[in-house]
Amino acid sequence: MEKIILGIDPGTNILGYGLVISKNTKIEITDCGILSMVKTKDVYLKLGKIYTFVIDLIDRYHPDEMSIESPFYAKNVQSMLKLGRAQGVAIAAALARQLPVFEYSPKKIKQSVTGNGNASKEQVAGMLKTMYGFDFGSQMLDASDAVGAAVCHGFQNELTKTAKGKNKWSTFISQNPDRVV
Repeated sequence: MEKIILGIDPGTNILGYGLVISKNTKIEITDCGILSMVKTKDVYLKLGKIYTFVIDLIDRYHPDEMSIESPFYAKNVQSMLKLGRAQGVAIAAALARQLPVFEYSPKKIKQSVTGNGNASKEQVAGMLKTMYGFDFGSQMLDASDAVGAAVCHGFQNELTKTAKGKNKWSTFISQNPDRVV
């Protein structure tokens, strides 16, 4: 079954987004980018821009699900609060369009993409380039994190199917007798 997943890396200065199509065990990157709000000083205007931007992405691409990076522990409480607000507004936009939302920690996303939960943004982008041939460049690391969130969710869907027994070895063997030696 084909599924379009919207990945979001929330932020009040730069928000990354990525769209992937997950079909069976294959994932394809279809679009990604950033919303830069660096020049916008008013925090409430930034939150309004995030809401409108995510609504526009949903209306344009009609994703089936949204995957978003959860806030992580930060020493600076103000930074954590801003990040949580950005995430909340993006989630509210998805909920306004009845889009299911799935949240993953940065460590889970990095582990899913690179095999190392402590990987850097550059390592995530590099692995995504290796896996899918998509070069994010140094200016698009927030977009690669968003694609990573979408890819992580796509991988989790496949693991859940397997865990529920939908993709058991016995099913594979019965459907592919010519591949059994």
